[in-house]
Parts: sequence; structure tokens; C-alpha cells
Amino acid sequence: MLLLKPNCECCDRDLPPASADARICSFECTFCADCVDQVLNGACPNCGGNLVPRPIRPAALLAHRPASSERVLAKDGPCLERRPAA
Repeated sequence: MLLLKPNCECCDRDLPPASADARICSFECTFCADCVDQVLNGACPNCGGNLVPRPIRPAALLAHRPASSERVLAKDGPCLERRPAA
């Protein structure tokens, strides 16, 4: 079952479970469509695999199989410049 991570690992943008802008690789690394297109050139920076639209879990099933709340962020690379200042 997909984790449905809550954020873009590049820019930290929120990606709720129903977001049509979420992209994932086969390892479930998660990025927003803007970062995939503008920074990552369609490839996951972690594994090199392609990034595709993340499936949307039906809202009725989220109560029993909730999305992850653990935020994940890239630690290096071009993504660091895309994050808001802390």
C-alpha cells in the first residue's frame, strides 16, 4: 500500500492525499509536478527512475488506511534552493 507522503521532498510543498500534483517513483519518493518539471527533469534524484502521477486513494478509504504524516526532505542537490527559508 502506498504511503502517500504529505509533502514534496524537494520544495516541501504540501501534497494532500487527493493532490493531482503529486508525483512518485517506484520507491515512493514524492515530489510536486513543478519540481519534477523544473528541477528534476522527470527523474527521481534518489534512484534515477521516472516520476509518475501518484494515484489518489478514495476519501472513504482514508479513514481505514490514512496517508503518512511523516515529512521527508532531500538533504542535498538542486532541491535545497527551492525550499522556503526556515
